[in-house]
Amino acid sequence: MRKGYVIIITGDGKGKTTSAIGTAFRAAGWGLKTYIAQFMKGCETGEIKAAAKFPENIKIELFGSPSFVKPGKPDERDVELAKLGLRKAKDAMLSGDYDIVILDEVNVALKMGLLSLEEVMDLIRGKPERVDLVLTGRYAPPELIDMADLVSEVREVKHYFRKGVRARKGIEY
Repeated sequence: MRKGYVIIITGDGKGKTTSAIGTAFRAAGWGLKTYIAQFMKGCETGEIKAAAKFPENIKIELFGSPSFVKPGKPDERDVELAKLGLRKAKDAMLSGDYDIVILDEVNVALKMGLLSLEEVMDLIRGKPERVDLVLTGRYAPPELIDMADLVSEVREVKHYFRKGVRARKGIEY
């Protein structure tokens, strides 16, 4: 029986989601199955299109609206979507069907008030021994970092967004 761990990928640099998605594709190469709940994302991305080519191994579901969340005053619909995403991720984690469960941008959902820290901590506490649980997004709370087995911080050194370059299809989304 494999041992699963709690992994956090956080920081202000580009590449947190990319790292988690890369883990899902690497796992698919070995026949493992991954469930991905994407919080705060409500539009089609390259990873959704790519994962559709591996439906037996990677399932991605979106739990966000296409509009931005207002910090401190989230729309009730955004809260409902985040809570649904957490429930679906928990169901996937406990189902026995998945080896890896990724909560993409869950740290940002916490920061924006869409989920409570206790809800996410409860999910971590209930993780089956064999499942790897990956949490991404900047602003990882210290309490989650303490619970994790592995934490990577992606740090921005330089980014072309600072020069006005917008998100590019296939690179940022």
